[in-house]
Amino acid sequence: MSTSPTPDALLGPADIRELADVLGVRPTKQRGQNFVIDANTVRRIVRTADVRPGDVVVEVGPGLGSLTLALLEAADRVTAVEIDDVLAGALPATVAARMPERADRFALVHSDAMHVTELPGPAPTALVANLPYNVAVPVLLHMLATFPSIERTLVMVQAEVADRLAATPGSKVYGVPSVKANWYAEVKRAGAIGRNVFWPAPNVDSGLVSLVRRSEPVKTTASKKEVFAVVDAAFAQRRKTLRAALSGWAGSAPAAEAALVAAGVSPQARGESLTVEEFARIAEHKVSEENS
Repeated sequence: MSTSPTPDALLGPADIRELADVLGVRPTKQRGQNFVIDANTVRRIVRTADVRPGDVVVEVGPGLGSLTLALLEAADRVTAVEIDDVLAGALPATVAARMPERADRFALVHSDAMHVTELPGPAPTALVANLPYNVAVPVLLHMLATFPSIERTLVMVQAEVADRLAATPGSKVYGVPSVKANWYAEVKRAGAIGRNVFWPAPNVDSGLVSLVRRSEPVKTTASKKEVFAVVDAAFAQRRKTLRAALSGWAGSAPAAEAALVAAGVSPQARGESLTVEEFARIAEHKVSEENS
């Protein structure tokens, strides 16, 4: 039976700054680095993520290891994906020093998350991450697409991005990220995070987004690629009607209208009002027309 980690195993503000000093690390805007320096916040993230003792968690952008250590307290194992050479080199030693009894349950993948197509060890069941703001949506969608075994996801992102991901049809901020995230999962806002728990403190607020993998995928004969092509076209010119916005995708405005009418969608509607299922129906009708 493994011993539980000591209360001071997590990193506090002084630990983070000391570690950064030793490594010569200065958080960079280019990589969207803002390190969490508050142990209560990382424990709250782990609780909100519903991390369970049997979980295999993948973490993207672990930085100096604040959240990594809190995840290791709760999960069966943790695999961290880190692009930064210095941070990737230091993290295993931090885990070994602060949580030696769990070190064999930690793995590091030194890579750009967008290029990761496989992970060591058992398939991941959860994704928990403080995602770099500048690449949050593409990284999230890539991980959900690449690892269908991920059932539960909790990501910390810029508040504005959190709103977009969790937006529902008809909302002003509903767009491509909302529809694509909903293809994979039930998405909702799961809380706000203050600026003072980061170093350096960002000049924007952060939000938590929970994504629970759909128990049944979107019912459609169209492929994900075909559905996403409709979504991209519909939002490329936001204020246009779908008849106009999809004319390039369909080949002409009359062809777009035919696909929309066949799918039971008004040609005068706009992309902001459609569910992922409706986008799928539009894709289906174009595909069936091409095949007829």
